[in-house]
Amino acid sequence: MFLKDSWYVAAFSHEVTRSLRPFKLVGEKVVLYRREDGTPVALEDACPHRKLPLSMGRLKGDQIECGYHGLTFDCGGVCTRVPGAEKVPHVAKVRSYPVLDRYGMVWIWMGEKTQADPEKVFAVEHWDDPAWGRTTGDSMQVACDYRYVTDNLLDPSHVAWVHQSSFGSAACEDTPVETEMLPNGVLVSRWMRDVEVAPFYKPFLKFSGNCDRKQHYEVRFPSHAIIRAIFVPAGTGGDDKPLHPDVFLMDSYNFMTPVDEKTTHYFWFQMRNFAPNGEAVSAIFAKSVRAAFLEDKSVLEAVQIGMDNKLTPNLDLKIDAGPLRFRRRLAAMIAQEQRLPQAAE
Repeated sequence: MFLKDSWYVAAFSHEVTRSLRPFKLVGEKVVLYRREDGTPVALEDACPHRKLPLSMGRLKGDQIECGYHGLTFDCGGVCTRVPGAEKVPHVAKVRSYPVLDRYGMVWIWMGEKTQADPEKVFAVEHWDDPAWGRTTGDSMQVACDYRYVTDNLLDPSHVAWVHQSSFGSAACEDTPVETEMLPNGVLVSRWMRDVEVAPFYKPFLKFSGNCDRKQHYEVRFPSHAIIRAIFVPAGTGGDDKPLHPDVFLMDSYNFMTPVDEKTTHYFWFQMRNFAPNGEAVSAIFAKSVRAAFLEDKSVLEAVQIGMDNKLTPNLDLKIDAGPLRFRRRLAAMIAQEQRLPQAAE
């Protein structure tokens, strides 16, 4: 159920230090740390001798010493010392994972090493643009299958009921959506014309009165998303028109890393086209967005329980076209990957 040949977010960069930290990522136990020069390292979190987690050991320079019998492993996972042994067995090694820092996050490649191209990391627009503001990233664990989160992020309609006090408005209830299959994911979007501004956004707009609003919900395989909010004065919006000078733009980047079949680590941050140095604005955004995502968390965890214990088949609706297309294509990609022979370590 997991696509391995992909970059996933393991942690925020500041969370990976010179201490050994255990993680479970895409069903595998991994230990992360930094070399003395700051480069991140990721190894299988199990000594091959008796499978004690290496995260229970200690760092010796840039190498990990197992806390049980002292076997020592370098950054590539090769055992360099077996106390009391004349020779290190050639099979004494652990898996190492390609890993890198980008956008304030540590990314890990869970599949075949030879496919780990850094250019395949999800690109973040405006990251270094001095005219754009950015919120500090945040995360939470959600007790559900990661695909329920991608379902949610391909469903603009849910904001009308789940986020009534923040992102939602009456227009979100009935305006139809368009679904487009992209080479790397699925896009669900819609323009809502001459509508009231949703509560969360109203204090930050440069114009008053009603708006034209676009919801752009794009999820890329296997589980990364950009949710773009566009607000312009009523009568000025449309894909065939240039953006109004007073446009409000907010790009919400969402990265879902499966922990296991029923747990997801959800990372996010937002970019905005105003207040580049606005710490107060960033604080408001961070607090409000987390509150909204906690509303999603409550719903999605209840959905997982409901689906696990259903007595009758669930019902799919017209609004589920995007999520269903995404799931079908992802399932085909996973099936194809599992059929391919993997190169030896």
